[in-house]
Amino acid sequence: MARISEQEITEIRQRADIVDIISRYVPVEHKGRQYKAVCPFHNDHRPSMTINKEKQFYKCFVCGEGGSVFTFVKNYEKISFTEAVVKVADLIGYTLSERPASYSYQEDPEKKRLYDALADMVQFTMYQMDLPAAAAKKKYLEDRGLDQEVRKHFGIGYNPPVDAVYRFLHAKGHSDRTLNEANIVSFTDSGVIDVFRDRITFPIHDSFGHVIGFSARTINPDVPSKYINTTETPVYIKGNTVYNSHRARLTARREGKIYICEGVTDVIAFYRAGMENAVCTLGTACTTQQIELIRSLAPTAVFCYDGDGPGQAATLKAGRMARAAGMDVRVVRNKTGLDPDEIIRSQGKEALQNLAGQEISWVEFLIDYLSADTNLQSYLSRKELIRKAQEEAGALDDVDRSFFLGEISRLTGMKVEASSPPPRTEPSESAAPAYNRIVSGRISAEDQILILMMRFARAADRFEKELGYLNDPMRQDLAFMILSLLHEDGTVDPQKLLDRSEEQSISNLITDLMSARMFWEPYDDRVMDGLIRKVKMTVLARRSDQLKEMAEAALNEESRNILYNEYITNLVEMRRYIDDESNN
Repeated sequence: MARISEQEITEIRQRADIVDIISRYVPVEHKGRQYKAVCPFHNDHRPSMTINKEKQFYKCFVCGEGGSVFTFVKNYEKISFTEAVVKVADLIGYTLSERPASYSYQEDPEKKRLYDALADMVQFTMYQMDLPAAAAKKKYLEDRGLDQEVRKHFGIGYNPPVDAVYRFLHAKGHSDRTLNEANIVSFTDSGVIDVFRDRITFPIHDSFGHVIGFSARTINPDVPSKYINTTETPVYIKGNTVYNSHRARLTARREGKIYICEGVTDVIAFYRAGMENAVCTLGTACTTQQIELIRSLAPTAVFCYDGDGPGQAATLKAGRMARAAGMDVRVVRNKTGLDPDEIIRSQGKEALQNLAGQEISWVEFLIDYLSADTNLQSYLSRKELIRKAQEEAGALDDVDRSFFLGEISRLTGMKVEASSPPPRTEPSESAAPAYNRIVSGRISAEDQILILMMRFARAADRFEKELGYLNDPMRQDLAFMILSLLHEDGTVDPQKLLDRSEEQSISNLITDLMSARMFWEPYDDRVMDGLIRKVKMTVLARRSDQLKEMAEAALNEESRNILYNEYITNLVEMRRYIDDESNN
């Protein structure tokens, strides 16, 4: 069985940016030098997890979870360490010298055959677009600004009539079963036909870049369905899919926001206008799964659904879902009556850029939306507006609520009272799993010794020769891990310690120590002297208590005397350490 070498693990770790990797799973906020995220390892409602870009580790200061980039992927995806290393390598485009056999099962062969067939279809349809038979389709796209560069970027192609795709893919060795399960072909009484025959094809990808389906358009005015999409398959579930998420990720993370459109051509319009952080939900029906995927792209969602009634109603519903998921929600105020694709075609990319710049807050959208159909001359209509406003106000913070209800009062001419918001439940330390909260300043002698051992070979050498043990079993295990790594490499890399931590509790302890204020303090032999004395005093104190209890419970005089003598000797030894402590 192939094994990933330490050298390759180190290289993957050094190339991977933990902020980028974590942002593929959960939205990451960037404030100054800090990166924060809602912790996925407990029921977190605020960003409790800090990501240290400089030291490349994460730490949740509520549940205590922490570790390296590999630890995060391992725990999030519930896979082994080796599988996590392979996953991170795939995400950063690192090619392993040999892929471990133990990871092979992760690539589901049933899904892989569908991915391969769909990818081959993309190549075939893109080739077909440049043939004379597709001239009308190509002209249609170019007249709308979708030139060769845009078509190549999005993989836009043409599926010829009848069964051309089927014959090509069948000749490449893809089975009828695969092509049918991928919804590429249909089997009818009259034979095999391509599902997207005589249509322009827009590939749909999952968040990792696999082609999973198509949205396909006809330019024949006599065909009633202008667009058709892939039906549900083993790899494509519309409610779990966000179009263009794999391409938009980097720009969205850099800019901190993601534009959410209705359709594929709207996303392409944003791209043509120089905004690459746009995605679409393939319609206005938005699911919680789609919101979670959008949330992993950026902390701010900017909805750019159509400005008509259905589009605005969909914005209200999806915006509520995004806010409930912890996102900052904004809305592009579109009064043009046109969608982004129509705007860029009729008015140019500057018009779309200007429109995108007219984003308004969620509160301003609510005011526009709720008041749009209100007859402000009617008392009953104003009363209904106030009722709806009070319902929405409960989900707003104090500042937004005050502004929102103030504007509703101004519009209606009636005083609007806010209902008291439900009390906010703060996470309590007692409810969180117990762990050593070093960041608060309470740090034990044993933890300080471990910090010095992680930072300085001199401290580890003194521990091994002069102490050799710690009272806490978990800290003892970590001390031995440090010594083992030091003997192998001649130095201690905390990231390697995290890689070797099979127990999450030890990973949490390591990130506790790395988060401590004293982690970067210089080494001082006198400090180490004092720490060693404190640990020995703790051991002697515990032993004294045990000897005293045993002596008092002894069944005969001889045993009692022996135990008391040991107890006295132990006390004398303790006294010596106390005197040494006082003198230093």
